[in-house]
Amino acid sequence: MQPPVWLGHGWLPTKQLAVLFDGVLLTAMLSLAVCCMATVIGVMLALAVHYGARPLRWSVFSLIQLLRNTPLMVQLLIWYFAVPGLFGEEARIWLNTPHALSLTGSLALSWPSYEVLAALLALSLYGASFIAEEVRAGLSAIPRGQHEAARAMGLAPFPAFRCVILPQVLALIRRPLIGQYTAVIKNTSLTMAIGVAELSYRSRQVESETLLTFQAFAVATLLYLVVILAGQWLGRQREPVWRGAR
Repeated sequence: MQPPVWLGHGWLPTKQLAVLFDGVLLTAMLSLAVCCMATVIGVMLALAVHYGARPLRWSVFSLIQLLRNTPLMVQLLIWYFAVPGLFGEEARIWLNTPHALSLTGSLALSWPSYEVLAALLALSLYGASFIAEEVRAGLSAIPRGQHEAARAMGLAPFPAFRCVILPQVLALIRRPLIGQYTAVIKNTSLTMAIGVAELSYRSRQVESETLLTFQAFAVATLLYLVVILAGQWLGRQREPVWRGAR
């Protein structure tokens, strides 16, 4: 009995499965780096809008709206194609040439390719614009008395924010923040447009080589699901910084 056409001619070879696992590894590493960078940048942007002087507030607010309301694909293309062009041909060649940082003896640290760096910057800024709004909403929800209590305890502004205000903000926005991190993982699939060999890129590569369309994308879908569910599970764990705020 012949298998249905949409099943192709068999299962994926082990070699092609390894290619997909390489892709999901890059997806997970890129997502983790983006989540960390986006959180730091997002908190800084939120602080600038919430506490900054009026010119700073409006400038940062305008930047957030620009990032939030333009397509991520366009931002990726700008970072990858347009930004290097601002620095001339030599800079573009240098950015697209593999580099390694020599540490000691034969030990060297490979520098990420420019497409990975462009993806990291674009995804981080895009994610930060959404995280900034979540953090700003959390800051607005904190009663003013909490700020006054921190000052009454003799805490300087930064320790007061880090030890008193920020834990409460994180507790309030934990679920929306997990949603933003989930969006980051899914948004990494767009980076295949600039040549990042993440999971979507690898699944398309496997499909082209084997013609096993259903199998390639079915495995990729399952791997995305595993990464996203694992990230959500980790995000739901009661971290120490949140536990003290509950």
